Amino acid sequence: MATNAVAPKLTATMSDQNRAWPRLWGDRTARLALIGLGILMLAIALGPLLYPSSPSDIDFGRALQPPSVAAPLGTNDLGQDQLARLLLGGRISLAVGLAATLVGISLGVGIGALAGFCGGWVDVLLMRVTDLFLALPQLPLVLLVVYLLGDPVRRALGPEQGIFWLIVLLIGGLSWMSVARLVRAGFLSLKQRTFVEAAVALGARPWGIVKTHLLPNILGPVIVAATIGVGNALLAESTLSFLGVGFPPDVPTWGRMLYDAQNYIESAPYLVLAPGLAIFLTVLCINTLGDRLRDSLDPTSR
Repeated sequence: MATNAVAPKLTATMSDQNRAWPRLWGDRTARLALIGLGILMLAIALGPLLYPSSPSDIDFGRALQPPSVAAPLGTNDLGQDQLARLLLGGRISLAVGLAATLVGISLGVGIGALAGFCGGWVDVLLMRVTDLFLALPQLPLVLLVVYLLGDPVRRALGPEQGIFWLIVLLIGGLSWMSVARLVRAGFLSLKQRTFVEAAVALGARPWGIVKTHLLPNILGPVIVAATIGVGNALLAESTLSFLGVGFPPDVPTWGRMLYDAQNYIESAPYLVLAPGLAIFLTVLCINTLGDRLRDSLDPTSR
């Protein structure tokens, strides 16, 4: 009887998650967000290969040219093609967003699962650490760490790789707290359910219970948190680059392009519009997709 009690629960949970994707595609707003995000990803992936202009060539004779056939988004103060820089910068910005989200989600799931499953003093200790990280002023802390560790990391790993991993670890290391609380709450609730008690009575090992019965049942909220985390990480990287503490000047991230264009807002507004609109549309599509995905995975919203 206990084994039969476990199987229907897991089957119902997984089938409900499988039906979430058709429901998501059936939502008009979610479909528009998916299509928009797909077009952006396709342009970023294939654009640098198909668009012949170099993002790094300097030509002062073409400096600050408005959009034209030769340069659809114009050129910056160094004569570099803005469209080529935008396409290449999208790869770097999205890579930072995805990598930082992966770090944050991994930390959040691990800490939340450990706190929720073990309970007792482990739960108390991990939640106090979580509260400590929540109380930290994130932007000043990131600026301080980049200022102190930026040069040593650049010398050790290179100017691009060093700052990439430093920013990824900082953003990811300061964005796991909400996921940890979400996972902990899910584990505390699921531990009292009949199918988990049946698995314990049948002699299942703790890791088997976590892997088979607990993690699959909190997968939906974690996926939603991950989609929202990508947008937040993208904004955080853009903020750091805009403040001049992110990637070096020759690396064209979207935030760095905004930082370089701030002195030309009146004379060449197109320098600001392209990267700003790219950040806005990407974050809008990702956050909209996360919001609609939450509704698709939540049975109480239908």
